[in-house]
Amino acid sequence: MLLSSATINFFNYMFWALFVLYASRELDVTPGLLGAILGAASIGGVLGSMLTGRVGRGLGIGPTYIVGCLLFTAPLMLVPLAGGPQPQIVAMLFLAEFASGFGVMLLDISGMSISASLVPDRLRARVAGAHMLVNYGIRPLGSLAGGALGATIGLQPTLWIATVGAMAGLVWSVPSPIRRLHDLPDQVE
Repeated sequence: MLLSSATINFFNYMFWALFVLYASRELDVTPGLLGAILGAASIGGVLGSMLTGRVGRGLGIGPTYIVGCLLFTAPLMLVPLAGGPQPQIVAMLFLAEFASGFGVMLLDISGMSISASLVPDRLRARVAGAHMLVNYGIRPLGSLAGGALGATIGLQPTLWIATVGAMAGLVWSVPSPIRRLHDLPDQVE
């Protein structure tokens, strides 16, 4: 899970370093409309947080984590794909934000639930601290890489690299035992 989330965070922050610039300069999205589009992630996030328990009970907590990894990252492909008339561009960006916001809640809630049930109480603070160090430490590196790559090869190609790279975070979780974890185990002492 740590490798998955670190990979996703690196490439996601590469994406976010360029998103607003790409939407405003390349897609001609106005500031007010861009704010509404970004707000769609919050709506998706609230809905995702309300439904994660139900999804986890239906699919299993491990598969819910993996689906969350995919739903957080894959919809962002709609951003470099966006084109055509302005209403179509806005719809694609809105859908990307909404679905990604929904997915990140599936990922975060199920991932933290798995961690809370598998990590013994006496180690939980250390494990959480190590996890935060890696995940928060990788973010500025992703942003720097996004800015450097965007300046070198352009915004759209860099957004493609960022979205595909973030989706590659699944490589760490799919073959792991997480995908077979249906119910949370009893807490480890």
